[in-house]
Amino acid sequence: MQVLANKREKSQNFYEFDQTLHQLLQQKLSPSFYRYADERLTAFGALCAGPIDARAKVTDREGEPRLRRYNAYGDEVSEVIVNEGYKQTVAETYATGIVGYVHKDIPELGHKGNYVYSFAQGYLLSQTEPGFYCPVTLTMATAYLFEHYASEELKQKFMPHICATGDTELFEGATFLTERQGGSDVGANVVEARFEQGKWRLYGEKYFASNAGMCGVAMVLARQTTNSKEGSRGLTLFVVPWRDDDGELNHITIRRLKDKLGVKAVPSGEVEFNGAKAYVVGDPSKGIYYMLEALNLSRICNAAASIGIMKRALDEAVHYTNGRIAFGQTVAEFPMVKHTLGALHAKWHASLVALFDLVSRYDEVVSGNASEEEQQIVRLLIALVKKETAEWAIEFTHEAIELHGGNGYIEDFVLPRLLRDAQVLTVWEGTANILAHELIRLVQKNAHITLLNELQQTNHPYLQQLASVVEQRFAVFVTLDPAMQTLEAKPLMQQLARLYEAVVAVKHAESAGEREQMLAEIYIEEQFDQKPFGEVPLAVKGFKLLNSGY
Repeated sequence: MQVLANKREKSQNFYEFDQTLHQLLQQKLSPSFYRYADERLTAFGALCAGPIDARAKVTDREGEPRLRRYNAYGDEVSEVIVNEGYKQTVAETYATGIVGYVHKDIPELGHKGNYVYSFAQGYLLSQTEPGFYCPVTLTMATAYLFEHYASEELKQKFMPHICATGDTELFEGATFLTERQGGSDVGANVVEARFEQGKWRLYGEKYFASNAGMCGVAMVLARQTTNSKEGSRGLTLFVVPWRDDDGELNHITIRRLKDKLGVKAVPSGEVEFNGAKAYVVGDPSKGIYYMLEALNLSRICNAAASIGIMKRALDEAVHYTNGRIAFGQTVAEFPMVKHTLGALHAKWHASLVALFDLVSRYDEVVSGNASEEEQQIVRLLIALVKKETAEWAIEFTHEAIELHGGNGYIEDFVLPRLLRDAQVLTVWEGTANILAHELIRLVQKNAHITLLNELQQTNHPYLQQLASVVEQRFAVFVTLDPAMQTLEAKPLMQQLARLYEAVVAVKHAESAGEREQMLAEIYIEEQFDQKPFGEVPLAVKGFKLLNSGY
């Protein structure tokens, strides 16, 4: 095997040549907003593909966060030390308004941004640094909780810092849920909130606390000692500043940082509250409800990170196979490789279209313009899209490594880091089992009926037929006993998720072009095993059309 001097340079801008993303933003943003977004995303896409990518490699291999427990005098400082490149990435990313412009006006436009624009930024960032997109996600969730549930006094005190875009000191956010004895069983949480001398103070430990030491404020669920309610209904949401107004540590200790498989950029620690000053957010009886709303936002972020990894893995595979000669031709010219790349291309495309369909719906929900039925659909789609994309992020990196051969397993290339980072996305914000229980709860509210009625409106004959089959399976599903429902929920989620992706991909193609129509048909053939035996797959037939975009 010999190496061919690459005929094409690897993209130095993650945004510039992303045809699908351009189309989606043109559809979903006003003309003036799109012009602004196009200019800013072009700059951010170059930043992600260049300097941020180089820094991410350093952070992953030799510059991960470390904990400094004590100062020279033996005082507890619980300081997290990060490398200078990471600090620069933090400053540059938040300055784009990835969090801030969801909640405050974009100066050049005179109005707020939205989640469509924010998730476009997050998708680009995740192609290089999905680990850092975790703190961004937590800050987004923190800002959401403040805007929707905090008092005006708390908003005035903290929101300018949480939404900083370089104009004031940045307070990154965090959401601390998990405790050692609870895990996903949040109702087992025991961190206490005591009212002492006119102030709430927290006592106890959070076992998986991401962005520990880097956040300015943390959203924390705790149990008031004066509240007799048990389980999750007895939890109140508190905002906990990491430092007091005088700059001193707010009676918080980081026991240790976790030694993780991937996402090295985000410091995840075990945090102890030793009388930390805290403020109640909203109705004290609705803490779990508030945090679950923030969790749904974080699940969309998880999907954006997954699809970002999918796109980077695909790009790396396309670039490598087009520049590597084996047996007298480039690797990309072999039918089996064309098939793999074409199928991955179609899956990524449909996933991205589905993500932004969901984000558009979510924008309507948070702006108060969605009906109760539409809100239920969004909750169901969040569970479906999060599960599907997280699992496929791992599959994409696996396939890209295989297409690279031995080089794909070498840390000089980006793929090992992507694989390690992708693995956590099936765990963050709820595993497949947790999401399956979410499906069961939403089926009890008939959310699936409304969604299936919508999906059956497609003009594609096969998808109409498939929607009827899925509808029949749900009709049986609701009659099963609870234990059997848990066994059938995950395969049913997969079927519904892929039906949704297929329908939105077909709809997108109606107003797009030949490439998009081909991608939709490839998706249907590959995901639903529709290729007749012995015939050339559409992914191979249409490969020239798809590959020309790189």
